Amino acid sequence: MPFNDIAHWRNQIFTLLLSIVAVLGTIAALPSIAITLYIGRWNIAVVDAIALAWILVLWRARGLSYRARVLNFLAILYFIGVAMILTAGPISQAFLLAPPVLAAVLLGTWPALLTLTLSGATIGVLGLTGLSSLYVNGIPGHDVLPSLAVVLNYLCIGLLLTLTCSAMLQRLSRSLADLRTFAGSLEDGRSALQAANGELRLTAAAVARLNDMVMIAKANPLPSVEQPIVFVNDALLRRSGYTREQMLGQSMRMLHGPETDHREVARVIHAMHTLEPVTVELVNYTRAGEPFWVEMELVPFADEEGVNTHWVLVGRDVTERRKAADAIHQLAFYDVLTGLPNRRLLMDRMQQQLDTGAAAPHAAVMFIDLDHFKNVNDARGHATGDLLLRAAAQRLAQLAGTTDTVARLGGDEFVMLLAGLDTGDAEAAHGALAMAARVRAALAQPFDIGGQCYQSSASIGVTLLPRAGQTVDDLLREADIAMYRAKAGGRNGVALFEDTMRAEVERRLTIERDLGQALENGELQMHVQLQVDRDERPVGAELLMRWRRADGTSIPPDVFIPAAEASGLIVKLGYWALRQACLAWLRLSAAGHALPLSVNVSPSQFREPDFVAQVRTILHETGAPAAQLIFEVTEGLLIENLDDTIARMHELALLGIRFSIDDFGTGYSNLAYLKRMPLYELKIDRSFIHDTPGDANGTAIVQSILAMAAHLGLRVVAEGVETQDQAAFLAAHGGPGMQGYLFARPMPLQDMLALLERTAPHAAVVA
Repeated sequence: MPFNDIAHWRNQIFTLLLSIVAVLGTIAALPSIAITLYIGRWNIAVVDAIALAWILVLWRARGLSYRARVLNFLAILYFIGVAMILTAGPISQAFLLAPPVLAAVLLGTWPALLTLTLSGATIGVLGLTGLSSLYVNGIPGHDVLPSLAVVLNYLCIGLLLTLTCSAMLQRLSRSLADLRTFAGSLEDGRSALQAANGELRLTAAAVARLNDMVMIAKANPLPSVEQPIVFVNDALLRRSGYTREQMLGQSMRMLHGPETDHREVARVIHAMHTLEPVTVELVNYTRAGEPFWVEMELVPFADEEGVNTHWVLVGRDVTERRKAADAIHQLAFYDVLTGLPNRRLLMDRMQQQLDTGAAAPHAAVMFIDLDHFKNVNDARGHATGDLLLRAAAQRLAQLAGTTDTVARLGGDEFVMLLAGLDTGDAEAAHGALAMAARVRAALAQPFDIGGQCYQSSASIGVTLLPRAGQTVDDLLREADIAMYRAKAGGRNGVALFEDTMRAEVERRLTIERDLGQALENGELQMHVQLQVDRDERPVGAELLMRWRRADGTSIPPDVFIPAAEASGLIVKLGYWALRQACLAWLRLSAAGHALPLSVNVSPSQFREPDFVAQVRTILHETGAPAAQLIFEVTEGLLIENLDDTIARMHELALLGIRFSIDDFGTGYSNLAYLKRMPLYELKIDRSFIHDTPGDANGTAIVQSILAMAAHLGLRVVAEGVETQDQAAFLAAHGGPGMQGYLFARPMPLQDMLALLERTAPHAAVVA
C-alpha cells in the first residue's frame, strides 16, 4: 500500500522537491543571470543558465525512472557546487553538502556515502591543484595541510548529516514495514472476522429456514424453574402458528396439550436431569389448538468448561407419517377411494355367511359392474372417474341394509352381500332380484359431478347361497359369470346365475385343456419386462408368461392364468417358469447383464409340500444363483396357514431367494404380519400408479406405501408406470424401482438383450 511504502514517500518527496527547485530556481536564476552579465561575470551566468536548463529538462522528463531522475538531480547539485567553488571561492563548498544529504534521503545510505566521498575528493583535488584557494587561519596558504583540514572538516560534517538522515530513513522504513505487517494482520483479521461473521449469518439463516423445527432453550439448573425459549426458527413458527415474540421467554413445554403423552414427557425430563440426549414422538398443539405429531431430538449444549448452558431441540412434523401408517393399516380392510370394505373384508363376511350353514336365512351376492366406465375416464380424466365411483359407492351404501355389505373389488366393480333374505329359493331369488332392480335404478339416475351431468348404468350378476359345497370363490365366480351374462345381454341388466350358464365353464375347461397341451407343444414362452431406477438404469426384470397358439392367435394372461389357477395346472407352469427364469439369468449373465429376475409364484404352487425341494433341484440343475431370483407372491398367499407360509418363506430365504409382495395394497394380507416375513420388496399395484399424481387419494396411497417400505427397509417397485409425470413423481418421492410401458414393454429375452446392448452406456445397477 502507498501509505506504508518508503519508496512511495521518497518518490513523493523528490517530485515535490524537484518542483520547488524548478520554481525557485527559475525565480532566482533569471535575475542572477541578468546581474552577472551586467557586471561582466559571464562565467557565473553560464553556470546558472546551464543549471536552470538542466533542472527544467529534468522536471519535465517524467518518463525517466525514479533512480535516473534522482541521479541527474544530484549531478546538477554537484555541478553547481563545483562551479560555485571555482567561480565564487571556497565559501561555496557548502553547496557540495546537498548531494550526499539528499542522496541519503532519496536513495539510501550507500549512495549517500559514495556521493559524500566524491564531494570530499572533489574539494581536496580543487584545493591541491590550486583551482580553489583553501585556507585555515594559522596555517600558511598553498600547503597540503589546509586542504586536508578543510576536506576532513567537510567529511566530518557531511558524514554526520548523511548518517543522521540515513538512520532516520532506515528507522522510518522499518516503521513502515512494521506498519505494513500490522496492517496486513489487521486485514487478515478483518477478513477472518468477516468470514466468521458470514459463516455465522449463513448458519443462522440456514437454521432459520430449515424445514425441520428448531428450538433452543436456556438451561436452568433449578429443577422447579422452566427452561425459557431463546430461539425458534421459521419452520416452528409456521407449524405452531405463534409469532417469535409470543414464544421467546416461554417454557419449552408451551406446545404440550391434553393428548401429549405424559410418560414420554417424564422420560424427557429424566434425560434432562441426567444431561443425556433423548428422542421421542409427542403430540404438540398449534396456537389454534390443532394437534400435530412431532418426532423430536433433545440434545444438551455445553460451553468450553463443560457446563450445560442450553438445550437444542430439533423436530420434524410426522403427522402425515402417522396418518399414513394408519392408512396402510386400513388398506387391509377398506378401499381408500370409496371408503367401502375391500375384497378381504368382503370375503371374510361371505365366509362367515357360509359358515352359518344351511339353517341360516338365504343370502345373495351381487356382482355390480358399471357399464362403459372406461369412457368416462378416457373422456373426462381419472379424477372425474374417481368422483363418479365415490358417488356410485354412496348410492349403493344407502341402499344396503344394516346386515348387508357393499364392497369395492377394484376399478368399477362392486359387490353387495345381501344377508337375511327370505327362506326358500324362490322367495330369496325374488328378494335379491328386487334389490338388484333398485340398485340398477339408483345407478341409472344422473350423477352431478362438478356441475356436469353424467349418465351411468350397471350390469349386475346375482347368485344365491347357501348351496352345498359352495365356497367364497364359487360365489364370486358365479356372480361374475352372471354379470358377464348381463353384459352379454346388452348391459344395464340383471342376470341370476343358473346352471345353464355352464357354457362359460366349458369355455374355461377348453382353455385349461389347450393350456396343458400348449406347454408340451412349446406354445408358451417367457417374456421379460425391465425394471429401472430413478435414472432409468436397468435394475432388474420380471418374467411374464405369454401364450401364442400354433395358429398365431394369442391368449391373454388374464384369461389363461386364472384358468391355470382354477385347474391346478398353475403348479406345473410355475416350475416351468422358474426353470426358464434360471436359464434366462444365465443367458443375461453370459452377455454381461446379470440382472436380478422376478418370477411370479402362485399360492397353489407355493403351498405344494415339495415346493422348497423342487426349487432347490432346479437351482442345482441350472446352476443359477438363488440370490438373483425374486419370488413375487400375492397377498392372497397369506390367507391360509399363515404360520406355515412364513416358515416356508424363511426356508427359501436361507437358500438366497428373495421375496416380493405383488400388487401390494389390493389383497388380503394383515399388515401386522409383514415384519414376520423375510420380505425384500413391495410392488405397488398399477391401479394406484394409474391415477398418480393427479388423484390425491391414489397419491396418498403411493406415498404411504413408500413411507412404510422405507420404515421397514424394503425395496419398492412401482408397476404400470406409463407417463413421465408418474415417473417424475416416483423419483421425487423416494425413487423406487419402476416398471411399465414408459420404459419397456414385455419382450422376448433376445429382444431384451438387444435393448440392453443398445443402452449399454447406462450401466445396469444390480440390486
